[in-house]
Amino acid sequence: MSPPIVTRRSAQQAKMQTRAMASKSKAGTTAATAAGVIGGSSAGTGSGGISSGMNASDQRKTIKPNAALLEVKRRARNMLKNQSNVMQESVTDIFQNAVNCKGLVRKPTALIYDESMSQHCCLWDKEHYECPERFTRVLERCRELNLAERCLELPSRSATKDEILRLHSEEHFERLKQTSGIRDDERMEELSSRYDSIYIHPSTFELSLLATGSTIELVDQLIAGKAQNGMAIIRPPGHHAMKAEFNGYCFFNNVALAAQHALDVHKLQRILIIDYDVHHGQGTQRFFYNDPRVVYFSIHRFEHGTFWPHLHESDYNAIGSEKGTGYNFNVPLNATGMTNGDYLAIFQQLLLPVALEFQPELIIVSAGYDAALGCPEGEMEVTPACYPHLLNPLLRLADSRVAVVLEGGYCLDSLAEGAALTLRSLLGDPCPKLVEKLPLPRAELTQALLSCIAVHRPYWRCLHLQKTYDAVELQDQEKEQDLHKVLRIWIGGPPPVDRYPTRDTAIPLPPEKVATNTIRLHSLRMETKLSTPPVRVCYAYDAQMLLHCNLNDPGHPEQPLRIQHIHKMHDEYALLPRMKQLSARAATTDEVCLAHTRAHVNSVRRLLGRDPEDLHQVATGYNSVYLHPRTFDCATLAAGSVLQAVESVLRGESRSGICNVRPPGHHAEQDQPHGFCIFNNVAIAAQYAIRDFDLERVLIVDWDVHHGNGTQHIFESNPKVLYISLHRYEHGTFFPKGPDGNFDVVGKGAGRGFNVNIPWNKKGMGDLEYALAFQQLIMPIAYEFNPQLVLVSAGFDAAIGDPLGGCKVTPEGYGMFTHWLSALAGGKIVVCLEGGYNVNSISYAMTMCTKTLLGDPVPTPQLGATALQKPPTVAYQSCVESLQSCLEIQRNHWRCLEFVGRRLPSEPIVGENNNEDFLTASLRQLNISNDDAPGAAGGNDGDRPDCGDERPSGSKPKVKVKTLTEYLAENKEALEQNEMFAVYPLKTCPHLTLLRPEEAPQSINSGAACSICGSTGENWVCLCCRIVGCGRYMNQHMEQHSLEMGHPLVMSMADLSVWCYVCSSYVDHPRLYAYLNPLHMDKFKEPMAWTHACSKREDGCYALGPNGQDEDDNAGSSICFQLERNN
Repeated sequence: MSPPIVTRRSAQQAKMQTRAMASKSKAGTTAATAAGVIGGSSAGTGSGGISSGMNASDQRKTIKPNAALLEVKRRARNMLKNQSNVMQESVTDIFQNAVNCKGLVRKPTALIYDESMSQHCCLWDKEHYECPERFTRVLERCRELNLAERCLELPSRSATKDEILRLHSEEHFERLKQTSGIRDDERMEELSSRYDSIYIHPSTFELSLLATGSTIELVDQLIAGKAQNGMAIIRPPGHHAMKAEFNGYCFFNNVALAAQHALDVHKLQRILIIDYDVHHGQGTQRFFYNDPRVVYFSIHRFEHGTFWPHLHESDYNAIGSEKGTGYNFNVPLNATGMTNGDYLAIFQQLLLPVALEFQPELIIVSAGYDAALGCPEGEMEVTPACYPHLLNPLLRLADSRVAVVLEGGYCLDSLAEGAALTLRSLLGDPCPKLVEKLPLPRAELTQALLSCIAVHRPYWRCLHLQKTYDAVELQDQEKEQDLHKVLRIWIGGPPPVDRYPTRDTAIPLPPEKVATNTIRLHSLRMETKLSTPPVRVCYAYDAQMLLHCNLNDPGHPEQPLRIQHIHKMHDEYALLPRMKQLSARAATTDEVCLAHTRAHVNSVRRLLGRDPEDLHQVATGYNSVYLHPRTFDCATLAAGSVLQAVESVLRGESRSGICNVRPPGHHAEQDQPHGFCIFNNVAIAAQYAIRDFDLERVLIVDWDVHHGNGTQHIFESNPKVLYISLHRYEHGTFFPKGPDGNFDVVGKGAGRGFNVNIPWNKKGMGDLEYALAFQQLIMPIAYEFNPQLVLVSAGFDAAIGDPLGGCKVTPEGYGMFTHWLSALAGGKIVVCLEGGYNVNSISYAMTMCTKTLLGDPVPTPQLGATALQKPPTVAYQSCVESLQSCLEIQRNHWRCLEFVGRRLPSEPIVGENNNEDFLTASLRQLNISNDDAPGAAGGNDGDRPDCGDERPSGSKPKVKVKTLTEYLAENKEALEQNEMFAVYPLKTCPHLTLLRPEEAPQSINSGAACSICGSTGENWVCLCCRIVGCGRYMNQHMEQHSLEMGHPLVMSMADLSVWCYVCSSYVDHPRLYAYLNPLHMDKFKEPMAWTHACSKREDGCYALGPNGQDEDDNAGSSICFQLERNN
């Protein structure tokens, strides 16, 4: 039975009313008493008193209720009646979620498929990519790994017509139904040719119904609680299917229909659809584009529209419309060869923060494996073992209701392996270690990801980690490298056709590439270790550790009851029988000396059996330490117990370990005890793993609310140990005080960069703040480090209710963090108790960590869902500031964070023309007020009228833009169709010194072909030697020429822009006019207008400063426009 809910507001009102009632009652009683005394005396002098003839009950009947009390009751009734209509913050048992999951154990993973789905095939093209083997090979690999037999197999079913008509038109349904059983191949091929990338088989209609129905059935079972998560291995795929059109091998949109079913039938309010198929699922996007109940998140190859399906709506600026604005995410990949590092960055920096804020009730994954290594369509390089790492962090969201639905994937080896490892992850097996070193995010990914964050920033609080800049700052070349420019380039694909090809559509990779991919996939499969120990968790605990206590202060927070209560709760939750109980042992002196000086060990040993008064006197010489005659025994037993757990995990006897030990250790320095800590248990364990198991990389994550000064100092020069600490810092005033815990302390010597401090400067940090730190800082660094073992210094004094910490992390929050860390090191993780001084808080928190490692469902943290509807708290704002400071420092040491410190434009950029974009904001900032602009056409500066009011910077725009205004008005349609975009060229370039304007050619042929390949599609002319070469979207011959000859400046024959390969930017400078004008004359048969602020010179030789001025002159503001059309 759930506890009664009381609201803060009603509690306050009740207190006020109670006080008022008490006051009134007291006043009424006093008055009544006085009246009674008076009445009594008069009665005594009268006829014997009225009361003498009445009993007590009669008296109660005749006394009228106090009027004030009646009024209070009336108001209370009205308040309770209206309370349901008032939104209030509820106060429930802070541990209720942990209590509720006491009896919960892992439910089965559901698997649904139907063998008949292998019938669907292309009868006129046997080499078609969407072949039956895609389905059969996945099932074979799942069975080979004994995964299918571990699942709850659900019976497949066909979708009903009503279920299909939830999203598709009746005409669409009937059109496919009419093909059922038709054996006329010629007729079916002709019908297929009317649709893009479609073939129709006699069984297509029935199997499409079966695929959709099976997906809906899987979702039904998850919502009903019959399974924890599940996978639908189905075909035909579905995410390209639109309301009334077959498209891209898809007929009915399986995932979209299942999501709509969950909304309509199960009344869910928040569904997250993640589509990592390499092709954009435009069908799914269109169904939910206006619906705020569904977040659609797609990662797909785009290449500026040149990759199928060639749609504007596939770019990052398509963010939804109407009420759904901000709920549609596209991460367009504008290059091939994207790797594990790129996809993990997308998940960590964008998807997971949004998912945590959105708090979905159901997650559906459109799982296409055509971004996997070897796929000829995707041409990406995501390894099969990476897919479990993408899925893993999602498995603790939506109360673990995650449905994975097969979409594309056309390299049979990587498809089968990727899908099978996904199912293995759903079953709760640890993520396999990534064999290859994690590649860093590519520049193309950085550009797309930051642009996507920029346009969604106004709608999601979690996306405010990057700082912002104003348009004026673009003129500051020193800052420019850290300013992310949101650019949108559209090239597009081939024009629409009436009939689409139906044969020979498969374009295989070159044979040598296929051979290379095959060898690499085989090697990855052989080296990826999938065997796991039979024991999920080992447990270290010994009652002898209770002996260490404070004899002078029985109420000391570091008391024996801490581990005793944790052990008791593990027993109450029936967890002890499910774990391997380790035999405790004392760490040897040599083992303790791995992290401490021998003098320190001997000094603690000499305390054995000493008088308590002497011990108290010795303890006063240390910082926050008490000593006991058995302290040495308990401390060595705690350290030895952790070593036992580490040994069990590294020997492959257990997957993970829980160490319920004390005294804690992370404050203990090499040469002295400190902060309740005697020996540094985790530091000893890390050194032990390095010495005895030859480990090269150990990760220590310390989430105790106090900085682990001892651990940091022990490893600050050791590159084999990465120490990451989240702690309350308060600008150095929170224990252990001092500057050592600040964000700028990164290690020393060889260990520089291997110390990461995340200091909280305000109290009140909760699940949301910790989750952001994990996903945007801790996990990216941890993946780049690639640890072989993870040790957690698990202090629970940041838990809600702790008397010392002042933070608000919930037990289920700790469970989620444990789950995320378990994806590292092949699941080799040992959680070791440090601080935490509310015995209820630490008991529930450690229990949730244990349940997580055992694979049990743990409630999803609410992450302040109610608080997100209010202005940001002081704690959250302080959290963002701390993370920004950390990222700024750590990006110098971890390349995975290189792009995080980039600043985004301050003005919101919204796609689909829902709002003004940064271009409009920039033009407004120019503050143009006069359309008469002779200066823009080449007039003298002195003839130029005033350009308008002063801008905030105090400078005035030097360029009048009447012609620009007219140009924008004339191209309004291009703007609305997103065919026009703005770039900010450099106002000067050091490579302009290579040009000799006086020797510029008198004429340039704008139609000249590439001197190497003869292409005329997209050509550039070298300004140093006048050779013509094709651009990056053709054969890149101009770029090759620039690199070989050292000629950086080139001019586009298409739009007359000038690009510098070395500066990687467009350039706009008067010195270029001598080259631009001849090309303009040839292309447009008229001279090019002079648009620069300086006077025009006959010799073309201008100073190299901005706008042809000296270097120290102020530069004007300028924007360059480029118009590209999909011709």
